[in-house]
Amino acid sequence: MSHPMSHPMPPAHPFDDDKLKEECGVFGVVGVTDAANFVALGLHALQHRGQEAGGIVSYDPEQGFNSARRFGYVRDNFTKQSLMETLPGPLSIGHVRYSTAGSKGQTQIRDVQPFFGEFSMGGAAIAHNGNITNAESLRRELIERGSIFQSSSDSECIIHLMARSLQRDIPSRMEDALRRVEGAFSVVAMTRTKLIGVRDPLGVRPLVLGRVGDGWCLSSETCALDIIGAEFVREIEPGEMVVITAAGGVESLRPFRPQKSRFCIFEHVYFSRPDSILGGRSVYETRRQIGVELAREAPVEADLVCPVPDSGTPAAIGYAHESGIPYGMGIIRNQYMGRTFIEPTEQIRNMGVRLKLNVNRALIEGKRVILVDDSVVRGTTSRKIKEMILDAGAAEVHFRIASPPTAWPCFYGVDTPQREKLLAATMSEDEMRDHLAVDSLRFISLDGLYRAVGEAKGRDKACPQYCDACFSGDYPVAPSDMIERGFEVKAAE
Repeated sequence: MSHPMSHPMPPAHPFDDDKLKEECGVFGVVGVTDAANFVALGLHALQHRGQEAGGIVSYDPEQGFNSARRFGYVRDNFTKQSLMETLPGPLSIGHVRYSTAGSKGQTQIRDVQPFFGEFSMGGAAIAHNGNITNAESLRRELIERGSIFQSSSDSECIIHLMARSLQRDIPSRMEDALRRVEGAFSVVAMTRTKLIGVRDPLGVRPLVLGRVGDGWCLSSETCALDIIGAEFVREIEPGEMVVITAAGGVESLRPFRPQKSRFCIFEHVYFSRPDSILGGRSVYETRRQIGVELAREAPVEADLVCPVPDSGTPAAIGYAHESGIPYGMGIIRNQYMGRTFIEPTEQIRNMGVRLKLNVNRALIEGKRVILVDDSVVRGTTSRKIKEMILDAGAAEVHFRIASPPTAWPCFYGVDTPQREKLLAATMSEDEMRDHLAVDSLRFISLDGLYRAVGEAKGRDKACPQYCDACFSGDYPVAPSDMIERGFEVKAAE
C-alpha cells in the first residue's frame, strides 16, 4: 500500500532547527461523500504539527481500502485530482508527520502513517499522535512471538497488539492493545464502517470531535474543523474512546482506569495554532496572557516590545499592553521560505536566520528593544537574532521568553534534543544571559505560566494540572525505554 516518494523534503533550515517540533497531527471523517477530500483539507490546517510527510486511508464499499502516502506538504500532494480520485468513499483518516533526520535516521515512506492491518473480521487503519514510551520492549516481545514489522515507527506496535488480541471486534481489540501501551496517544482509527478516536488516560495530546453535515469528524485541533465548515462538538476526554458510525452516531466507552488528566502545557505555549480552542480556552488569548504575566514578573525599561515571529507575537502583544511600552514589528518574517526555495548551498546556509527573518532597521535603530520569543531550546537562533538586532543599531537587547527554561527532553510525542544540548539543562538563567550576550534575559516562571492558562493559584506541586516535564523534569509516565537505556529521571520532590 506504499507509494514511491514524490518530493524529498529539503535540508532542515537553521532557523527551524532551534524550535521544538510536534511530531504528528491526525484527522478523520465518517458519513460524507468523498471523505478523503475533507481529510486532505483537515490535514492542511494541521500542517504546523508535521511538515515532513502525510498519508490518507479511505474505505469505499465497492473498492475497499485505499491509501496514499507522500513526502512533503499536503498542498503539494493531496490537492491533485488524479490522486484524490484513488481515495473514494464516505470514511477516511489521515496523518501528518514530522521527525528529525538527525536523531532517528532518514524517514522511509513505510514509516508514514496511517498504518493498515487486515484482521479476521476485516481491515483497520490507525493514525497516532504521541509517543509510546514502552515501544522498544513491546516491539522485542512482539518480534520474538513472530510479528513482522514493516516500519520503524512505535505506532505500528498498536496494529500488532490488535492482531494478537482474542476479542471479536476491532474496537475491542484496540482497547486490548492500548491497555498494553504506555505514554501518550491520541489515536484516530477506522474500520469498514466505524471511525474510532481514543485519548490516553492522562490526555497528554489533544483530540476533538466535530459535526460536519450529516457526518462526524475527529481532529487534533479545532482549527481543522473550521476549514471544512464543521461544528465543534466537544473534546474527546482523557481515557475516552469514541466509536462513530454514520447511522448510529457517537458511542462513548471508558476502557482505562480513570486518572487525573495531564494535558501538555506546551500545546498552549507553542504547538497548537493560535486560532484553536484548547480546554475551552482560546490559544491566542492564553498566549497573550502569558505576555501579561511576563511583563508583571520581569519588567524592564525599554522603548519597544518586538515579537520574534510568528510564535512570539501574541505574548509580545500582551507584554506591550501590560507594560505600556509600544509594540512594533521590529523583525519581519519572509513568508515564502518554503521547500520550493533554491537548494541551500553552504554559503546560503551560513546566512542562517536572514533567509527567514529580516530586521526592520528604521524601527529598531537607537532603541532599547525587548524581544519576546516562545522558548529557548539550544539558543543558536536567539544569538543570531540578537546579532541582527544589534547590527541594525539597537541600543539594548532584552529577551523575554514566554515559557520557563526547557531543561528536560519530552518523551510524549515532541521532538526534543538530547538533554545535554538543551541550554537550560547546563546553565542558569544568568549564565544563559551571558552566553547569549544580551542585556537581560528572563523566562516566565512555571507558576506564571499556570496562571496564564487559567490556574489562579499557579502550579499544584503535589499534583500538577498539566504535563510540564520539559520544564520541571516531572514525568507523569515513566519513560521506560529511555530508563532502560540509562536516562536518569529526576527524583520526586
